[in-house]
Amino acid sequence: MSRIKASVDIDRRPEDVYAYVTDPTHLPEWQESAVKVSRMGGTPGAAGQKVKVTRHMGRRDFDTNVELTAMDPPRSWHVHGTDGPVRPDMRGTIEPLDNGTRSRVTFDLDFEGHGIGKALVPLVVKPAVRKEMARDEQHLKEILERGAPG
Repeated sequence: MSRIKASVDIDRRPEDVYAYVTDPTHLPEWQESAVKVSRMGGTPGAAGQKVKVTRHMGRRDFDTNVELTAMDPPRSWHVHGTDGPVRPDMRGTIEPLDNGTRSRVTFDLDFEGHGIGKALVPLVVKPAVRKEMARDEQHLKEILERGAPG
């Protein structure tokens, strides 16, 4: 299966959107499957920050350790899974619209399967993420347009 790529336009400045989406502690606010985020190391808001994301899928919770490997405010960021059977690889970009008063956020996501994850990625993970992603983007848009701090 190919990478999952989707975009959403948000009526907020790129700087505000970037500050919100690159702060992993906000994930449970806008991502349906994210239950909890725990900081594990590195400087918050900087490349090298490591977090554990707990997600609920089906009847179980799964932990995934990820690292923010690259950050280019307010344009792009990269998050990569560091261990476990299913490791996400997400690249995000923000394009300014209307002279920087609005933003187009694009998420480009794939997964590496290791061990049992090789079977889980195409059969379970990607189909579930494809269903959830549109709802997550809409929720992100609503939160930011309501005035959540950037």
